[in-house]
Amino acid sequence: MKLVQHIGAHFTDENKLVKSLVKNAGQLAEHGVIVPEPRTYRRQIRDIMDNVDVYPIVPEHRASLLRGMIGDRLPDRVVLSNSNFFGVPRGAVRDNRMYPNAVERLRDFAKIFDQEDIEVFISIRDPATFLPALVKGSTEPLEVVTGGSAPTALRWSELIMRVRQALPDVPVTVWCNEDTPLIWEEVLREFAGFDPGMPINGGSDLLRTIMSTEGFKRYNSYLAQHPDMTEMQKRRVIAVFLDKFAIEDEVEEELDLPGWNEDFMNAMSDIYDEDVFMIERIPGVTLITP
Repeated sequence: MKLVQHIGAHFTDENKLVKSLVKNAGQLAEHGVIVPEPRTYRRQIRDIMDNVDVYPIVPEHRASLLRGMIGDRLPDRVVLSNSNFFGVPRGAVRDNRMYPNAVERLRDFAKIFDQEDIEVFISIRDPATFLPALVKGSTEPLEVVTGGSAPTALRWSELIMRVRQALPDVPVTVWCNEDTPLIWEEVLREFAGFDPGMPINGGSDLLRTIMSTEGFKRYNSYLAQHPDMTEMQKRRVIAVFLDKFAIEDEVEEELDLPGWNEDFMNAMSDIYDEDVFMIERIPGVTLITP
């Protein structure tokens, strides 16, 4: 059985993945895929991993968790999602690293489910907006929230490399949160293990939230008139419709921090672009791009 774990990052998902996937419950079941309700595993897995130093992981943990998640069913693939898998946002950045405890958490998870084939999925976000989002969700300044880490020193590739080196048998799939509206349909297929181009519901869920009602109506009408478009053609169409009908408040966040000017944020974004380039070249990593 494959166990697919979506591990965040913070401020990239907000349960959108589960909400879109469950729209395909019947089709998923036909292909041996189950998306359990988060209430059946998030707290339970967290409790075991949080207490691993006091209560070592034992085989009974696996049996109990699986029974709570899937009952007596025997699926080929189980999709889990938890943006707080590595902990709360307050601990997301320390010592110039993204999620410094990632390896330990994933190793504990792998110990619990040592009989399953684990896959890891993560959406990353430009630090120029990720760090302000961390601060916005806190009552503390940036220096406290990040433990004094240097914003320009942060690299998602460093996190992905740590994971790959510590768990070389665990494949990692990555995509940029900024690209999500364009690639959401492919992201859903990857989680479900579906072949490219296979029909799946929920692929336009994100567009609905960031596009005007009139624009979204026109977009769906255009799709209906051009049913044979390739994925790349569809993404170009999405980009055109977003350029014309995007809701400005939904696609442009005011998340700048004191002392951060436009030049500094642009420099951070340039570093992020180079970082994504590095991630694409890490062995064992699949990068979903527009």
